[in-house]
Amino acid sequence: MTVSAILTAAGESTRMGRPKPLLAWPSGRGGDVTLVEYQVAQLAAAGADQVVVVVGFRGDEVAPLARAAGAVAVGNPDYAAGKTTSIRAGLGAVDPAAAAIVLLAVDQPRPAAIIRAVIGAHLAGEAAVTSPRHRGRGGHPIAFDARLGPELAAITEEGQGIREVISRHAGRALRVEIDDPAVRLDLNTPADYRRAYATEAARAAP
Repeated sequence: MTVSAILTAAGESTRMGRPKPLLAWPSGRGGDVTLVEYQVAQLAAAGADQVVVVVGFRGDEVAPLARAAGAVAVGNPDYAAGKTTSIRAGLGAVDPAAAAIVLLAVDQPRPAAIIRAVIGAHLAGEAAVTSPRHRGRGGHPIAFDARLGPELAAITEEGQGIREVISRHAGRALRVEIDDPAVRLDLNTPADYRRAYATEAARAAP
């Protein structure tokens, strides 16, 4: 079954003070790559057959990196209006044959093992929505049955975004417990980034 992933990387990174997709991140193979390159590689290694990276702010710098890593880069001219606009832009490039759509933001760096666990659980069952949890608290990425594409395409900032879709299908939701705190990692501020980079560098060290 074909799996398409949408990686949103269009925001202005206001709190970070510099574009998050261009931040250095341990590659796991020695040395650093940009966060967008890392995440495309991890999504592909986890089983995503297609990775769509949605760019906006500084997109002229982010898009070439995404394409070089093997992703499809899609521009979102409305990125300043919120993340839902990027999800909708990415959906337009999703493979029509996809059975599942995985959503992740570039400031939520996830190793392939976490993504693979979510994708594997989703494809093995009949859930409409599959999400990871760590010690009972929800995280990302989130996998959706591709048949929910039209509902995802209708999300708005004024509504609850993807939460609206998740709530609507709560009866067919699968939550996968994963023993890795990275399930909940978000890079919002320089302090968040410094701590997370140090943790990941230690984990990636030989």
